[in-house]
Amino acid sequence: MGFRSFLPLRPGIKRSLAGGLAAAIAAGSFATTAGARNAQTSAAGSTPQQVAQAKQELVLVSYAVTKAAYDRIIPKFTAKWKREKGQDVTIRGSYGGSGSQTRAILDGLEADIAALALESDTARLERAGLIGKGWQKRLPNNSNLSSSVVVICTRKGNPKKIKGWSDLARPGVRIVTANPKTSGGARWNFLALYGSVAKNGGTEKQAFDFVKKVYDNVPVLAKDARESTDIFYKKNQGDVLLNYENEVILARLNGEDVGNCITPQVNIAIETPIAVVDKIANKRKTKAIADAFTRFVFTPEAQEELAKVGFRPANAAVAQKYRKNFPPIQKLFNIRSFGGWAAADKKFFSDGGIFDQIQGR
Repeated sequence: MGFRSFLPLRPGIKRSLAGGLAAAIAAGSFATTAGARNAQTSAAGSTPQQVAQAKQELVLVSYAVTKAAYDRIIPKFTAKWKREKGQDVTIRGSYGGSGSQTRAILDGLEADIAALALESDTARLERAGLIGKGWQKRLPNNSNLSSSVVVICTRKGNPKKIKGWSDLARPGVRIVTANPKTSGGARWNFLALYGSVAKNGGTEKQAFDFVKKVYDNVPVLAKDARESTDIFYKKNQGDVLLNYENEVILARLNGEDVGNCITPQVNIAIETPIAVVDKIANKRKTKAIADAFTRFVFTPEAQEELAKVGFRPANAAVAQKYRKNFPPIQKLFNIRSFGGWAAADKKFFSDGGIFDQIQGR
């Protein structure tokens, strides 16, 4: 995952966005809104029944690592909608870094649904007037459909003998993680490290000193979580990778060798929300279906698909059913432990904030 009020597209942005869309369409991962508009246009003059049954298209914009889950959930929803409403629905997914996805929506990408890596990214859409106030309360669990935790992955056999967070501050341990200034996933990593001290009986100074030692062991900050993974596994650089638990579980399901991965027993709950982009969905007349989809992802049927690909489900019954897939965490804190994303972003990731201080800026 990666890390402006609503503005008209500047010429350079417009060309860049158009090129990105063309590439995505060619890859089959994204659909333009033309189909939806054509369906609405062709319905003009038809009977109400024909209008109700006209094919509809939605655009779901999400962060990269959710694709495996939505590839399972979307067909179940569209089949259910067809049975109950008699209408064909196509939901096209666009997957990429959370920050870049947010900027694309702000720059004019017509997304009906936003499922981003950080609540603060969704809040940017709210501040731009694209999502209505109080969106968190529309759905269960504060609109967080699942969660994950940070894991420490080592080389095969764990040659550096890493056991937990404290070992990452040892001299000579090369750590791979992304830049919290550009990556949402890296912000979760940073807060997990900081909270392992500050939310576990340590002082703020002790947390600062510990995290500084860890980042002194990071030779180069990747731009996002996907690049971090490629650096570690494909380029064979570094001794340790900070990763999402769900990525590790999915990789193992796909038969990939991810080496030794340790789940620290003091950890942060990586909570990721979903929301309807109200202004766009209302304009495209997709609001009813978009609302239905965001409700559907909290049903046991959809929550099971999330659990199967490594996400900790929000539904308590499903979480109990799949409890063996996820090691228990002794001390689990969350973003609210830091005062929420607005406070955390200002304290840690703003210009001159704690991350900049750690980097000596």
